Amino acid sequence: MVLFQNLSPINRRRLANFRANRRGFYALIIFLILFGLSLFAELIANDKPILAWYEGELLVPVFVSYPETKFGGFFETEADYTDPYVRDLINENGWMIWPPIPYSYNTIIRDKTVPAPAAPNGENWLGTDDQQRDVLARAIYGFRLSVMFGLSLTLASALIGVSAGAVQGYFGGWVDLVFQRFIEIWTAIPSLYVIIIVSSVLIPSFFILLTILLLFSWVALVGVVRAEFLRGRNFEYVKAARALGMGHVRVIVRHVLPNAMVATLTFLPFILNGSIATLTSLDFLGFGLPPGAPSLGELLQQGKNNLQAPWLGITAFFVIATMLSLLIFIGEAVRDAFDPRKMPGAEA
Repeated sequence: MVLFQNLSPINRRRLANFRANRRGFYALIIFLILFGLSLFAELIANDKPILAWYEGELLVPVFVSYPETKFGGFFETEADYTDPYVRDLINENGWMIWPPIPYSYNTIIRDKTVPAPAAPNGENWLGTDDQQRDVLARAIYGFRLSVMFGLSLTLASALIGVSAGAVQGYFGGWVDLVFQRFIEIWTAIPSLYVIIIVSSVLIPSFFILLTILLLFSWVALVGVVRAEFLRGRNFEYVKAARALGMGHVRVIVRHVLPNAMVATLTFLPFILNGSIATLTSLDFLGFGLPPGAPSLGELLQQGKNNLQAPWLGITAFFVIATMLSLLIFIGEAVRDAFDPRKMPGAEA
């Protein structure tokens, strides 16, 4: 409440308009809850105990690696807490507290008596995939990975795109002309082919894939920011600042950029949505994250390849559809918040 009172009148109206869009407002709350829970995925779904008490010592296996010899075993490697032998060693001299889902995204369940993929049951609430891994655990980790990838790509694209658009629009002339021709040539390059070529040479990882997509995604905001700067550089207060000797960088950051950021912030939720959809599509086609990564696109591909196991496709579709729908609703609310026609007392 104190923070709300310290806002400027225009930001108060924007916040009020955002909250007036109840669908977007509640979508933001639900999305933040889901994303917040996914950040603690290791405490929700893991094949390691959260806490363990062994011979009077409190251990945290979920964060610290302990060798099997610490519990009286024979191997110096990290203890496999899914092994009944290791469990019996610990339970004889202590206890363990397990996460609600005792499987991680890469845990292969070896004691299944039915072939993979196994149908949902009391142990695996959403069943297992074709490699006998828990689907619910992979969905939780996949949700977090998709959102983190989308946020990273969106923020990096916005930083580069806003900077490029600001330089184009502010200076105009030959700078604008050269940049526009470069962007036209750059956007003509088929990004999917580039990803396929790189995937055949390098093993795609989170950062390699992020870098490749960033090479082509930064142009999304250039046109919007450029148009705002072309308009804003002719304002009287901008001309006055330049006449008083203020440097170009300071004029851009303090006087023109705030006006351009209104349109930028309106587009960001939709760009985030597109980034997540792009990652999912690449994973579905097999050109995305490396095998074994908790990918929603890979789970969707498994659903296509295993039509006899409908829980795979249904789970992937539900998680992806829910995530993208929430982001679309949030984007609509942000658009309403910055729409001057929806401002109280503003003319339509």
